[in-house]
Amino acid sequence: MPESELVEQIKAKASKRNKTILLPESHDDRILKAAEILTKEGIASIITLGAEDKILADAKRLGLNFDGIKIIDPEKSDKFADFCNIYLDIQKKKGKDITLEKVQSLIKRDIFFGAMLVREGIADGSVSGSVATTADVLRASIQCIGMAPGISIISSFFLLVFPEKLYSFGDCAVNPNPTAEQLADIAISTAENHTKLTGDEAFVALLSFSTKGSAEHDLVTKVREATKIAQTKRPDLNIDGELQFDAAIVDEIGKKKAPGSKVAGKANVLIFPDLQAGNIGYKIAQRLGNADAIGPIGQGLKKPFFDLSRGCSVDEIVATAAIAALMA
Repeated sequence: MPESELVEQIKAKASKRNKTILLPESHDDRILKAAEILTKEGIASIITLGAEDKILADAKRLGLNFDGIKIIDPEKSDKFADFCNIYLDIQKKKGKDITLEKVQSLIKRDIFFGAMLVREGIADGSVSGSVATTADVLRASIQCIGMAPGISIISSFFLLVFPEKLYSFGDCAVNPNPTAEQLADIAISTAENHTKLTGDEAFVALLSFSTKGSAEHDLVTKVREATKIAQTKRPDLNIDGELQFDAAIVDEIGKKKAPGSKVAGKANVLIFPDLQAGNIGYKIAQRLGNADAIGPIGQGLKKPFFDLSRGCSVDEIVATAAIAALMA
């Protein structure tokens, strides 16, 4: 399946969910163009942030039709005072010493106001970072939205699209050296999102240079512990480890090296033990295996709050928004 076909499938599924996605960075022409496409194609309802006169003038300059797109000016919104008070309360409960004036200055920023819109359910997810830094996007998401229940870490995954099969690789972009507990949460998050985006049941392999005790090392022990934690937390999921790559994806080898495993030989979710392995792995699949790579896709929050590359294209923004609508 080519990447374009998968993206079209994701858009079609998203259009049936009637989700509202926030594109806060209205001062970026790419965002305005993506907002029109998402609305015109019915992929999601769109909110953008800023001064309405300025946004509509920019849309006109670009020849865009902004009918049906909701525009909210943070400073003029009737939600502004409520959001400031909610954020202030969140910080005080964490023991932070912060004044209302500082909070008001922060919530005026589109990224933070947008995060509060998502927190309060006015939007189902957000896509930003075409202008804002990754640090700002992560800060707003963690402080305002928070982690998904039972999940301890923000992580990422890539969809690797081969002609014969779809795989999810995690974590290949965020966490350099996750603990066993964090690795378990990465496995759980990636399994859930693989199914949301592809419709396929997830078979999750926690990868190592050892299969079921063929080697002993502290690095192997971490993967074994992560597997046990993930299996205990989510016995409903198909999760197994430690598995070597070939045992995870090749049926004949899986049966030989890990007989009785419900994952060995048919894994479609591959969890790498650290960022070095994950980053190398997905790039080998992409460059030597000729796979299309979609991502990195963020995960671990209560609601999707995605970070774009500042060099992103309009098509990438549209695809990311469709993914957010499916994951919401």
